[in-house]
Amino acid sequence: MTREPRTWFITGASRGLGRAFAEAALAAGDRVVGVARDVTPLEDLVERGLVAFPLDVSDRQAVVAGVERARAAFGRLDVVVNNAGGVLLGMVEEVTEDQARAHLDTNFFGALWVTQAVVPHLRAQGSGHVLQVSSMGSAGGFASTGIYSAGKAALDAVSEALAMEVEPFGIKVTVLQPGGYETGLFTLGLTTAEENPAYAPLRARLSEVWAGSEDCDPRLAAAVVMRVVELEEPPKRVVLGGAAYDVVRRLGRAREAELAEWEHLSRRAG
Repeated sequence: MTREPRTWFITGASRGLGRAFAEAALAAGDRVVGVARDVTPLEDLVERGLVAFPLDVSDRQAVVAGVERARAAFGRLDVVVNNAGGVLLGMVEEVTEDQARAHLDTNFFGALWVTQAVVPHLRAQGSGHVLQVSSMGSAGGFASTGIYSAGKAALDAVSEALAMEVEPFGIKVTVLQPGGYETGLFTLGLTTAEENPAYAPLRARLSEVWAGSEDCDPRLAAAVVMRVVELEEPPKRVVLGGAAYDVVRRLGRAREAELAEWEHLSRRAG
């Protein structure tokens, strides 16, 4: 049996996971609108039918206009992927106010503005699937990525609330928690705080931890996402990557163990 082509709206589509999602959707015969601050890298996909235009998701008014433009391109939206984002590296003490605000404006508020702009359209048509690209890092804070993890954790919480709110309207929400992929996130999408020498020993240990990590091909994640959007009852959360799954599971078990250890104090509080 054949199905009607779906219409995708993907932010941060010019590279990494966003581009991989766009390529996979086009290969499946779907229609795709891809946006990014710089859409020049998408020129080859435009030749294959992708509609691309620049959009800064931190600009709420621009997002509202961009979503209207995306919907007008094909008459509807079916799959919305909030993928735009970057990484801010720095110990909590080191991060400046401007860095923290700029980071959250894109990673958290950008996704929030897109979500607010698309939900009325999805609600009106009685269907749709919102995919929120979070991170394995949202499972818990980690030294030097605290602000990044905070933004992703906030996105997780909002997405869980959103899933409950829009389910009666036929709208699905899935949080994607990817691990390490070859996306350019730690090069093109990286902001670093000025280093405080007091943290030099910790940075050295972190370098040793990260030295053995390997990034995966984003197309592997895209294949899983294509499976997720095909499901009638998709999961509300999916960790992307075996190594990432192991870390998230380990963090969850450690948290459960600590809760149990201090249960007696919790219960004394009332």
